[in-house]
Amino acid sequence: MSTLTIAPAVPVRSAVERRRLMVVFGALMLAMLIAALDQTIVSTALPTIVGDLGGLTQLSWVVTAYILTSTISTPLYGKIGDLYGRQRIFQGAIVIFLVGSMLCGLSQNMVELIGFRALQGVGAGGLMVGSQAIIGDVVSPRERGRYMGYFGAVFGLATVAGPLLGGFLVDHASWRWVFYINVPIGVAALVATGLALHLPRQRREHRIDYLGAALLGAAVTCIVLLTTWGGTEYPWASAQTLGLAIAALVLLAAFLVVERRAAEPILPLRLFRNSVFAVTNAAGFIIGLALFGSIVFLPQYLQIVKGQGATNSGLLLVPMIVGLLITSIVSGQLISRTGRYKIWPILGTAVTAVGLFLLSTMGAATPPVVTAAYMVVLGLGLGGVMQVLVVVVQNAVTQRDLGTATSTATFFRSMGGSIGVPIFGAIFSNVLIAKLALDLPAGYHLGGLSGGIGNASPQVLDKLPAVIHTGVVHAFAQSLGSVFLAGVPLAMIALVLVCLIREVPLRTRVAPVLEPVEERAAQS
Repeated sequence: MSTLTIAPAVPVRSAVERRRLMVVFGALMLAMLIAALDQTIVSTALPTIVGDLGGLTQLSWVVTAYILTSTISTPLYGKIGDLYGRQRIFQGAIVIFLVGSMLCGLSQNMVELIGFRALQGVGAGGLMVGSQAIIGDVVSPRERGRYMGYFGAVFGLATVAGPLLGGFLVDHASWRWVFYINVPIGVAALVATGLALHLPRQRREHRIDYLGAALLGAAVTCIVLLTTWGGTEYPWASAQTLGLAIAALVLLAAFLVVERRAAEPILPLRLFRNSVFAVTNAAGFIIGLALFGSIVFLPQYLQIVKGQGATNSGLLLVPMIVGLLITSIVSGQLISRTGRYKIWPILGTAVTAVGLFLLSTMGAATPPVVTAAYMVVLGLGLGGVMQVLVVVVQNAVTQRDLGTATSTATFFRSMGGSIGVPIFGAIFSNVLIAKLALDLPAGYHLGGLSGGIGNASPQVLDKLPAVIHTGVVHAFAQSLGSVFLAGVPLAMIALVLVCLIREVPLRTRVAPVLEPVEERAAQS
């Protein structure tokens, strides 16, 4: 098969060139699909895994280890790709991910599974960043919106498909196939990129900023552990959580000092002097905080309040994904046709705020069709903003910093989600305790459930007496409404931020040389 090379300009592509590009794009989508799937596919298999391997107290680490290493590795992949070329780095990430997947499937105890999930996450960080950055290498920013829209659609689809596919594999094969299924998909992506993709090999004689990477990784680890353990494993005012908070601040301060002095910093602070880059990443962080922090509670509404099973609750999220697919694809197509992008994140965050407000009004009596309509609204907002911000960040920097910019956008959005989930979890728990005190009969106590009812399963709650169950469902509905409502002001902050983004005309060619942002309007 012929190879796809970067051209200094974007000509009208022949049918053969378009086919080559589609092969590469298909491989990149497959890579993103398996990385995104593995954030959620394990969730429905966890009870079965515990039954087979034991280690109930270590259960949460099967998910946390993956998220932690994928988040930490993201900036490193972006920078190394900028220094040494993305193709081999991306293919290396696929290999790491596949090795981790195979080892996860072969795990004989929970400690092994957690360790191999961490290895899998290291590969996933490269897949998420590499797939988006490579598109920046082979198509111009003007064309890029179309492809990023499809990436957003794949990411949204994986969010729902993961738990459903995981449940199907557990029921009809084995929990080990939750990991083995990655192998044929990953091999296909590896072969396709090897045959159809050819990016210029490069090597810049600079030392990799290992110290900066280590400090950033340690700081992120402290933040993720703080937000994971705070209020659950340890009280927020405990020595453990306070120690993690202090350590995170110290490590971040040390990281900033090192980055100012590094010859080739892992996260160049000079990029934040670019207003488009800085504002867009701030908006991405707030959006991650609001969205991932709140929509993670949608399954609880569907299962606890509406009484749906785990599989059905996943299927009932499809309307949100339909909305996301529509605006992801449509916005990408229109951005490529018109070259204008600023209107989409503005509309997206505004519609997202409306969607979160509508979700906050749902109760036990809300008809399913109304719930579905509200989720469509939220999905329409998500699709208009998530991937567009990546295009904006990529267009705001020179080709030299493309990988770093892409990884930074992904990193800030992921950190927003990591911080948002426990914040909204704390809101939910506090409101729930207060509502239960009002909605349950006087003098009634939930016994062993009283301390952790927010984590109680629908099966356990269904065994409560009818009058008590009604009060619990009502308390859950109001508490979840408070969570969604708390996301509205954050979405409005994100709206203000995206309104401040300066729209830089999208380049109509792939930039093989370094060029200042200010010169782009004249060169497009």
